[in-house]
Amino acid sequence: MAWSARHGSVLLAVGIFAGLLFPPLAHAMVWFVTPNVVLLVTFVLLRVDVSAAIHHLRRPWRLVAIVAFTLVASPLIAAGVLHFVPMDAGLRAAVIISATGAAATSGAAFARLVGLDPELTLIATLASIFLVPLTGPPLSDFLAGVDLHITVVGFMLRLALVVGVPFLLSLFIRQTAGRARLEPLGPAIDGAVVWLVVLYGFAVMDGLQAKFLADPLWVGEAVLAAFLANFGLNLLTTLIFSSLGLRSAASAGLMSGNRNMALYLAVLPSGADHRIAMFFGLAQIPLFLSPFLLRPIYRRILR
Repeated sequence: MAWSARHGSVLLAVGIFAGLLFPPLAHAMVWFVTPNVVLLVTFVLLRVDVSAAIHHLRRPWRLVAIVAFTLVASPLIAAGVLHFVPMDAGLRAAVIISATGAAATSGAAFARLVGLDPELTLIATLASIFLVPLTGPPLSDFLAGVDLHITVVGFMLRLALVVGVPFLLSLFIRQTAGRARLEPLGPAIDGAVVWLVVLYGFAVMDGLQAKFLADPLWVGEAVLAAFLANFGLNLLTTLIFSSLGLRSAASAGLMSGNRNMALYLAVLPSGADHRIAMFFGLAQIPLFLSPFLLRPIYRRILR
């Protein structure tokens, strides 16, 4: 597991293509998505440095600014830029909707893999998950003309499962095992997180190979758009928050580029363009490749 943590970025890059190239493998892992997320968040919380997290919470306006930029400014900027870019309506709507999404739950794990600030990323990610029902649907409707029916009750139940349960589990493990036992296991826990994200990557590739073979040109355009949206938001956010220091700014950028599309897939209206859901799956490719592609850059600039 410690070896997996050291080579996590490579494993993630290989894993996302394994799910695409071997459809039975991807299909076999679909059932594991929800348990996977619960375990993933639990292990991420076990690795949180409590003192570092408290330090960030004592500077709330910085967190407010990062989350507001992620949930509100990003989709407005994306919509403004795409207004001048020729592409089909379904793909344009998909990119804009993805920019309204909450940060990916794997963000803190990715930040740790590439040497950034996992505590800042985790707190901002959780805040974005709590707030996205208030910002995502109206912005998606206003900017892309797609009505996302996210009910507060249904969302809170899902939130209790994917955030509340992991929080209680991690608290129980911390109290039972104790800090002295957990600290030496840190690299092994990081390795377990890597494998959970790899397995999640298998599942989100389910069905995409058939779609690729049916319309390879559109898929190629969508993958290019996903890369530009991911790394474009990452770079823009990093530049906007550069006054916070390079490590914090880069952490905010990585979080802003990688978005959680699972919630939106569950609430897309039946009449929505099918290419929107397809783009959400393809957007996982740059998400999973980001640690592999960006880790050398982060190491160089932070050094």
